[in-house]
Amino acid sequence: MVNKCIKQLVSYGTMHHLLEAEDEVYVTNLLLAVLKRDEYDDPGETEAITTPEQLEQVLKCLIDDAAERGLLDGESTAARDLYGTALMNTLMPRPSQVVKEFRARYEKSPKEATDYYYDLSRASDYIRTYRVARDRKWITKTEYGDIDITINLSKPEKDPKMIALAKTMPANHYPKCLLCMENEGYAGRINHPARQNHRIIPVCIQGKKWGLQYSPYVYYNEHCIVFNGEHTPMKISHDTFVKLFDFVKQFPHYFVGSNADLPIVGGSILSHDHFQGGNYEFAMARAPFDTEIHLEGFDDIKAGIVKWPMSVIRLQGEDVNRIIVLSDKILDAWRGYTDEAAFIFAETGGEPHNTITPIARMRDGRYEIDLVLRNNITTEEHPLGLYHPWESYHHIKKENIGLIEVMGLAVLPARLKDEIAALKKAMLAGGDIRKDEALAKHAAWVDMIGTKYNRIDETNIDQILKDEIGIVFKEILECAGVYKRDENGKAAFLKFVDAVNGR
Repeated sequence: MVNKCIKQLVSYGTMHHLLEAEDEVYVTNLLLAVLKRDEYDDPGETEAITTPEQLEQVLKCLIDDAAERGLLDGESTAARDLYGTALMNTLMPRPSQVVKEFRARYEKSPKEATDYYYDLSRASDYIRTYRVARDRKWITKTEYGDIDITINLSKPEKDPKMIALAKTMPANHYPKCLLCMENEGYAGRINHPARQNHRIIPVCIQGKKWGLQYSPYVYYNEHCIVFNGEHTPMKISHDTFVKLFDFVKQFPHYFVGSNADLPIVGGSILSHDHFQGGNYEFAMARAPFDTEIHLEGFDDIKAGIVKWPMSVIRLQGEDVNRIIVLSDKILDAWRGYTDEAAFIFAETGGEPHNTITPIARMRDGRYEIDLVLRNNITTEEHPLGLYHPWESYHHIKKENIGLIEVMGLAVLPARLKDEIAALKKAMLAGGDIRKDEALAKHAAWVDMIGTKYNRIDETNIDQILKDEIGIVFKEILECAGVYKRDENGKAAFLKFVDAVNGR
């Protein structure tokens, strides 16, 4: 069986252009070295691996065999992933080969280049497609448009034993973080994922070396990460807008955005300057102008407040430099802006609170940027953040609202899969979920659902729960909006626009 799996894996590499036919004997021997096997009997004709699920099964066969022979460092998912990545690395082309192929295709079109690189990232099992397929995804209709909901099941949950083991390991500062260039080819360890099958595309951003890669968890189509070649902290500034549009010019079929640069509203790795992008249209990008605004001295730029639960100013124009100058002006105004009546404070006790989440794209041949106003102030009632998911919503989502959520894609915790299944069972049985320690936090929400629908049974409960989770996420985004979607909120928003105009 092991010989068959080895043959299948090598053939898979050839089929997906990870290696050439002339490499097959060499790669077979590399696999034998990782498997610590001295002999191999060619099984002859074997069934081809044509689906991600078949690849998963072949890797499982080889990893199970290695585990039985004591070659793995434990039995956790992390230990198995470290070993599986080492196996896949034997199939991989060198980074220089990948870059050369990418650049050759880029000469034809940027999209052809990214198509090649995305296919490689999935075929190499860097993106574990079979895990991503397990994520629960659906769409919820709202007054702001169709928003995307996903329960993230592709990112492995941390094993308590591995967490305890990781605490006993000596501090390791190589690579400095998960976004450093040094991750390419790194074998990994229990507290750092293996990246032997990882390849990075060098890109030039603002005259400096940056890297392009895909997220291994791809929350949306071609979910990419663009990161600084140096391990340097994130900072939203004039340079941020220049960098975003520098990338968009090179890859006009991708949007690209940055998380904010302050805790609570950052929702990301703040220690390493990076952006996220991809080939996907989010609900926020589809949202129309709610109110057009005039920004003095910029008659060539169309500007307006976007119809979205969070507070968004959109700028559109043909001259990217003018958009950058105006974005800079809005950022500077917001950094120092205080409106006590709207409970917006630029700083308290010397701690800054105002920043921006920017997203850039091309639309119909024009440059466009969305500037999402953020504030990370905390209060006694909302110690995790006033413009953050409020405690009444923590049963669904407690985590920060980062770039992806800002644009209208909920990334919800894996725990919800089992909790929602248990809730469904309890609701249909008419049980008291307050007596269940794991479900009690959902009690008030379930009570509300019970009063909202005349009938809840097997035929509609799944859709009801999906819809109501989506509504919770929509309301969470409204929590994160610094200006609320009412008359007072709109008046306060327009007051800030006046401040940008120097009034």
